[in-house]
Formats: sequence, structure tokens, C-alpha cells
Amino acid sequence: MKAVRIHGFDAVPVLEEVADPVPRPGRTIVRMQAATVGHIDRTVWRGSFLRHPPLPYTPGVEAAGIVVASGCYAAGQRVWLRGSGLGTLFDGTWCELIDAPDEALGALPDALPMTLGAAFFSPCTSAWVALHEVAKLNAGEHLLVTGASGAVGSLVIQLAREAGCTVTPVDPRADPPPVASADLLIDTVGGSVLSAVLPSVRPGGRAVLVGYTAGPSLQLDIAHFLQRDVALLPLNMFRREAAGRAAVPRLLARLADGRLHLDVQSFALADAALALDWIAQRGHRGRAVLVP
Repeated sequence: MKAVRIHGFDAVPVLEEVADPVPRPGRTIVRMQAATVGHIDRTVWRGSFLRHPPLPYTPGVEAAGIVVASGCYAAGQRVWLRGSGLGTLFDGTWCELIDAPDEALGALPDALPMTLGAAFFSPCTSAWVALHEVAKLNAGEHLLVTGASGAVGSLVIQLAREAGCTVTPVDPRADPPPVASADLLIDTVGGSVLSAVLPSVRPGGRAVLVGYTAGPSLQLDIAHFLQRDVALLPLNMFRREAAGRAAVPRLLARLADGRLHLDVQSFALADAALALDWIAQRGHRGRAVLVP
């Protein structure tokens, strides 16, 4: 089979012929139909993640495809795949045949295309958990959302409006941001954008920190921050993956009937390097997926 291989951190991905996986207890072999290229894949590829598979390795923590062999899934079943060590502890999803732990799989409804089945988990569950588990969203609240054009930001806006809230997307180029007195900030970009927008959260409000594409550091005037008493709430989806997985059925239902929309950009499996570059560009819309 063909698989994308990484032979050194930050090295150009190479499409190679490798041996087909062999069925094993507790694991399922899936013929990949779409595999997501996400920021976590880029972080592992650059050698900056907490852990990584032994080199050389095949990246990819998310995908969708058709079951080939399994002890708990029927051959031919449509499935999505996410986590459980894929692409972080051992070889991942950027290959024609994925060897995955059984617990990494979930059933994918027929109504959803494979590209969306590969791309939905991370942004949809992050948006849902940020709003409903971390922020404890209430109907009627006013939200600010940074990075609204990104996958997570756009889904936060859709879910918050569905919950009866008013949402103001924040343009990071505005100086200062033309908003004030929000109950909640969902920040997906961090850095100087977060520093600029944080004062727009009302005293006693809260801010959920989702990402840091604009920079990993936050400068605070501590005296001013204490007076405003705004809660800074980090979103850690490794700790909250169970809550994310529990929300999957309702999220898939919303995607299937059109209540939620997620943009997806497809790349050929041989163009993994282009996909990695694309997701690093500021202002790109949606998620990147590789297709065989």
C-alpha cells in the first residue's frame, strides 16, 4: 500500500510503498477514504509535540473510511477514526490502509461524505465542549469569537446562535476591537489578539482559550485583570475527549441535516506537504483532508 512517511522532523513528507497491515486482536483495518491534516499533525511533524511515533512514521490522527477487517466492526461499514495513539504513539491515517485500535473508531452515517467524516471530530467537539462543558453557555448571552473564519471559530458561532446567543466575530486587524461588554469570549488565536480583546469581556465574565495560532504568550496587567475578575478557562481536549465523544451523535446529526456547516479542502495523498503549508496560512477556511 501507499503511505506518507516522515523520515525526520520538519522534513518533506514522502509517499512510499509499505507493507499492508496484518489483522490483530483489538485492532481494525480501514481502507482510508479521507484523512485530515490538522495542526496537531503539523506539531508532531515539526517535533514540537509532547510525544511522537518512532521515525520514520506515518502522520494523521483523524480519518474516515471503510472497514476491511475487524473483530468488532462489520466489513464494509463506514467509520470515522480519531485519537487513541494514531499519529502520536504509532503510525497514523495518511495511508491507504489504516491499522487502528478498535476504540478509535465510530460509525459514520451514510448521509455524510467521507471528507466531512474525516474532518468533523476535532473542530466540532472542540466547539461543543468549549461552549457547553467549559463555558457553561446560557441562552441570551453575548459572545465574542476570534478566528471566526477558522473551523473551530465558525462552528462556535453556529452552535452559539443555535443556543439562543448573540455572537460578534472579532476582526483581529481592528485596533482596538470595536466591541465591549461581552459575557463570554471564545478565543481561538491567542497572542496579541487575545490581549487586545480580553478587556472587552465584562467584569465577572469568562474567556475560553482554545488555540494560539497568533502566538503562545499572553501579557496581562495583573492589577487591571484582578479588578475585572474575568475567568480564563483553558480548553484541553485530551482531558475532555470523553465529553467530546459523547457529543458526537448530536454533532453528526446537525452536520447531516445542515444545521452545522464545515468547509473542507481536499488534497491528493501525494500532496501532504501542500496541505501542511495550507493549514499554516492565516485566514484559510475550513479543514484540509487527504484523499487517495
